[in-house]
Amino acid sequence: MLSNLPVALAIDGYGPIADNAGGIAEMSGCPHWVRKRTDLLDAAGNTTAAIGKGFAIGSAALVSLALFGAFVTRTGQQGQVNILAPLPFSGLLLGAMIPYWFSALTMKAVGVAAQDMIAEIQRQFLDEDIRNGNKEPDYQTCIEISTNASLKYMVAPGVLVLGTPFFVGFMFGPTAVSGLLAGILVSGIQIAISASNTGGAWDNAKKYVEDGSHKYGNDKNGNPIVDEEGGDTFRKNTEAHRAAVCGDTVGDPLKDTSGPSINILIKLSAITSLVFGGFFQKNHLF
Repeated sequence: MLSNLPVALAIDGYGPIADNAGGIAEMSGCPHWVRKRTDLLDAAGNTTAAIGKGFAIGSAALVSLALFGAFVTRTGQQGQVNILAPLPFSGLLLGAMIPYWFSALTMKAVGVAAQDMIAEIQRQFLDEDIRNGNKEPDYQTCIEISTNASLKYMVAPGVLVLGTPFFVGFMFGPTAVSGLLAGILVSGIQIAISASNTGGAWDNAKKYVEDGSHKYGNDKNGNPIVDEEGGDTFRKNTEAHRAAVCGDTVGDPLKDTSGPSINILIKLSAITSLVFGGFFQKNHLF
């Protein structure tokens, strides 16, 4: 797997480069056909990024499986976990819930930060000098909003990842933690794969609509939409486009935030359990 790492990194970096190229083309006033071509490259980049994320998910699964085996051996469970026993089964149920809870926290963090960003942008656009191009926007404040949000709103997911194995191990011992790790591993891998593929599909669906692939669309007043080339197409300001934008708004944090971060959840939970395995074995309460 390590020998394939350069290829995985290369195809994973292709998408963001094409996406940024499209943003630069639009902001610099390039002709319409330039943006159209960068959108095609970005659509391909979403697919290649899913391949790179799949590689990361697979490596996380193998690493966490190895750490899980080391934890079971270290805590004297003779290399076996009986999920029919009450404590491991309860831990299994709890572990399967953790990736969903973690994903909800990260998705909410992105939404709250985006709302703060929109409020700041609206505030700046009240300045007529900025709207007329006579004054540079305050980019630094927008950067600070993103940076502060990335630190502030990741505290709760971090506490969840580090605190859950420690709490379960301290209260119920290593057998319950074994079930917890198994649940996190199985549930987390499925969610990570689903989030990465779903987010890329919704992103490409919006590009598919904007490209005019849906013919004979109407706007909200029932009038046919006519693009620059004179054809009736679904483009912006149509019901199809609004629906695709909603999907893309959810899909971006899915494929760029929740999906990749679940890899960290899986590995860090296993590492925390392994580090404190001896403590759980000797000092658990029940």
